[in-house]
Amino acid sequence: MEVTFQNQGCPCLKPVLRQARNAEQSQEIKLAEGMPDVGRILTAWGQPILRGKEWGSDGLTVTGGMMVWVLYTPEDGSTERCLDGWIPFQLRFELPEELPEGKICLGMLPRAVEARTVSPRKIQVRAGLSLLCQAFVPMEIPVARPQHLPEGVELLENTYPVRLWKEAGEKAFSQEETLTLPDSAPMPEELICYWADARVTDRKVLSQKLVFRGSTAVHLCYRCREGQLHCWDFDLPFSQYAELAGEYGPDAQTEFSLCLTGLELELDEDGRMNLKCGIAAQYALSDREQLELTQDAYSPGRELQIQMSTLELPVTLDGRRENLYAEQTLPGQGSLVVDSRFLPEYPRQRREGTCPVLEQCGTFQLLYYGEDGALHAGSARWEGSLPVTADEAVDIWAVPGIGTCQAAIGGSEMTLKAELPVELTAATVERLSVVTGLTLGESRKGEVGRPSLILCRAGERSLWDMAKAAGSTVASIREANDLQGEPAPDQMLLIPIL
Repeated sequence: MEVTFQNQGCPCLKPVLRQARNAEQSQEIKLAEGMPDVGRILTAWGQPILRGKEWGSDGLTVTGGMMVWVLYTPEDGSTERCLDGWIPFQLRFELPEELPEGKICLGMLPRAVEARTVSPRKIQVRAGLSLLCQAFVPMEIPVARPQHLPEGVELLENTYPVRLWKEAGEKAFSQEETLTLPDSAPMPEELICYWADARVTDRKVLSQKLVFRGSTAVHLCYRCREGQLHCWDFDLPFSQYAELAGEYGPDAQTEFSLCLTGLELELDEDGRMNLKCGIAAQYALSDREQLELTQDAYSPGRELQIQMSTLELPVTLDGRRENLYAEQTLPGQGSLVVDSRFLPEYPRQRREGTCPVLEQCGTFQLLYYGEDGALHAGSARWEGSLPVTADEAVDIWAVPGIGTCQAAIGGSEMTLKAELPVELTAATVERLSVVTGLTLGESRKGEVGRPSLILCRAGERSLWDMAKAAGSTVASIREANDLQGEPAPDQMLLIPIL
């Protein structure tokens, strides 16, 4: 007699790609008409812009570009000038196999932008990107449950609380603001460069809505009417929500990745700046599920054949936040720091034995006035690591947030320090043996002289193991010994034999 099992599917998302990658793109940019010839390049900046994400049969395609600015001193000795340009890019991420279309969550961080003179009227610009690409496909976990279980069959049923990826999506929105410097700041005459970083500071799942708040940090460098360069920061709050396909409880958690899809800043005659900023808020949501699994079976009175299978669960583990500290020195004698910036990259994971280590890299950039009164710039590479504790089967990735960077002038060198938050997330694949079929055989013949009751010490065995070995049931052992939970190892138990 076969016992029928029916699959009660649990829908979720399966991560099929999680890859950190650095990329570079180069392009020659010509000086606009009226700009003086290039004498010496001082520094360069970049702002990544996301244009599109496409899921193809053979991989993922990401398109966008880098807004770049190159600051240089003219050959004729006149005031420093800034050249701006756009470097498009198209990147591919290979999938492990042909998969149905899923969801893409992409993170982009600017790496150092380098520039060199090709001719007095042409500059070669090389822009670097650090990317974190995550891809999810829908799947259904088959949870097999017996139907019409006959009498005399005992089942070991356990409830497993797991956290599964449930939904991923994107909310696009824009910010339009008029930025005004305070009276204490020098009035702007000319914009040199600007960039922005968006972050989520608060998130909440309310049934079928994802409500999130955050801010966009806008940084600008400008020339004042007296001729010097200055920098200023603005923090622009936002509040948004996204409609969810499913309904979730208070245990739901969300990871965000925010990318800029556009950035414009114009200076008017009154010194006000008009900002337009497009943002793609990409999210992946996880929630707890209680999976009822059948993991063993037996019959005290009949032969029983069990069909087993392995259930693979793509679970996410609880994350945490760490603070990363970086420090580097640059040679030079400065009198005034104009701007300092730290450009982190997405960490890469390696292992030292069984212990995972996240390799964190980044670049410091510094713009300052020297004791000679002229503008100078410098950059320094920084490499560090972030040790974490995790099992060998656990995959860990990290997402750097918006941090701070400070520069101090001292003697013949300058010290740069950065502090930034890093969001750590861990995931693994749990494999559980489950019962997927039962075949009930002939009745067992009772043994002559077999006792109806035995006495034994529990030891390290569970009630299930003792009941199965003795041909009893967990319920009868509990009743005979007035037990609620598992017995103590040294406890003596009465085992009824059925």
